Amino acid sequence: MPTVERELELKNRYGLHARPATLFAEVANRYTSEIKVEKDGQVVNGKSIFELIMLAAEQGSRLVVRASGEDAEQAVAAIAELVEARFHEE
Repeated sequence: MPTVERELELKNRYGLHARPATLFAEVANRYTSEIKVEKDGQVVNGKSIFELIMLAAEQGSRLVVRASGEDAEQAVAAIAELVEARFHEE
């Protein structure tokens, strides 16, 4: 089973608060792959809004997004696109 990993920096003003966490989980849930997000050694389920918010990831935080499964490449690419677009906030 392929695993894809990418480090992303949060550039949006308020980081991974409720709205971006919701969008992140919505994108993650479109894929069958298992998606994990790591910040400072803490690893959470990328499909869980609550767990993503628990990371308390602020602007400038670096996240490692790791997906394992058949569509891991597409999942990580879609999440990276969302993060790089600053969650469409600006």
